Amino acid sequence: MKKKAYLVLEDGAIFPGYAFGAPVRACGEVVFNTSMTGYQEILTDPSYGGQIVTLTYPMVGNYGINRQDFESAKIQVSGFVVRETCEEPSNWRSESTLGQFLTSQGVPGIWGIDTRALTRRLRSRGVMMGAISSDESPEEMLARIQLTPSYGLVDYVSHVSTPVAYRWEDTSVDDNDNTKLHIVVVDSGVKYNILRILRQKGCRATVLSHSASKEEVLAQRPDGVLLSPGPGDPALLRGMVEMVRGLLGRVPIMGICLGHQLLGLALGGTTFKLKFGHRGGNHPVKDLVTGEVHITSQNHGYAVDADSLRDGTEPSHVNLNDGTVEGLLHRSLPIVSIQYHSEASPGPRDNMYLFDRFLDLVRSGKS
Repeated sequence: MKKKAYLVLEDGAIFPGYAFGAPVRACGEVVFNTSMTGYQEILTDPSYGGQIVTLTYPMVGNYGINRQDFESAKIQVSGFVVRETCEEPSNWRSESTLGQFLTSQGVPGIWGIDTRALTRRLRSRGVMMGAISSDESPEEMLARIQLTPSYGLVDYVSHVSTPVAYRWEDTSVDDNDNTKLHIVVVDSGVKYNILRILRQKGCRATVLSHSASKEEVLAQRPDGVLLSPGPGDPALLRGMVEMVRGLLGRVPIMGICLGHQLLGLALGGTTFKLKFGHRGGNHPVKDLVTGEVHITSQNHGYAVDADSLRDGTEPSHVNLNDGTVEGLLHRSLPIVSIQYHSEASPGPRDNMYLFDRFLDLVRSGKS
C-alpha cells in the first residue's frame, strides 16, 4: 500500500506524495539537480550533506543500485525527492532497488509530487529549508523547520570529512612505486572518482582530514595538494582558509568546487550564495585560457565574487549561463582552480584535462 507523505518548504508550500525509503523524518535545504542519470552518485556525493535533493528527471531508479558507482561510503543526502520511482530495475549490475538502498541507509524519500512545480518554485524564490515526513501534519513539519538551523549556519564539512588520514589503494596500480607523484588530498567531502583518476594518472594519493594543519600537510612531503569538493558555506571554514593560505607558493594546489572557493578566500577574495545554485550535468563553461567551451557537471550553492579578486588572481573559467566565476588562476602562484566537477560522476567527462593541467604544474615544480 502507498503511504502518504509530505514535503513542506519553509515558505509554507506543501507538496503531498508517497513515502519510500526509510520511515523516518528529514530536514534540510531543498535543492534540485537536472542530471538525467547518476542518482546513485548524487546520493553518495558528500557535497550534498545537509540537503534534500530533488531530481528533475521524471523516472528514477530504473537501473537500480550497484557497488561500483559509490562516490563515498554511504548516502550523504538528508532526503530524496522524485516524480516516479522504479521498483523493478533492469540492469545486469543492479543489486537492489533505489527504495531498498534508501531504507538500508536510514534515509527517507518521497515520490509522486510535481517536481516541475517544486523546481520552478525554487528557481523563482531560491533554495530554502524543507522537511519530509509521513507521520506529521504539514503544520507540525513547518514548526520543526522553523526550529532547525539554516543550512548556511552549519559546518557540514566536519560531518563528511575523514577523521583519520588514509592512503587510497587501487589493486590495478602498483602502489609500491615510490617514483609516482605524491598528491595529498585535503578531504572536505572528497568523491571517490577524484581518487580513482589520480591513481589512473600515476599518482599516489594520501587523504587527510579537513582539520589538518599546514604543517601536517607539508609533513607528508607532497608533490601537489588537491583541495576537494564539499558541502556548506566556505566562509565558515576559517581554519581551512588559513591552512590553504599557508600552502600558497609552497606547493602546487588544485581546488575543486569548495576547494576552489577556499582558494579564492585564501587569495583575498570573497564568496556569496547563489539564488538556487548550479546542480546538474549540462552547464556550459568557457575556459578563458584556451577559449574552448566545455559542458560541465556541477554541484554548488556558493560562488567566488569576481569583483573581489586582486593581487594577480583572475578568473580562468566563466559560466556561460550567468557569468559567474568557474575557475581561478594566478600570475605567479602554481594553482589550478575550478568551481565544477572535473571528475564528473555523474556527468560529461570533457574536463579530465584539468587534472593534466594540474599535474603538469606538479611536474614542473619537481623539476
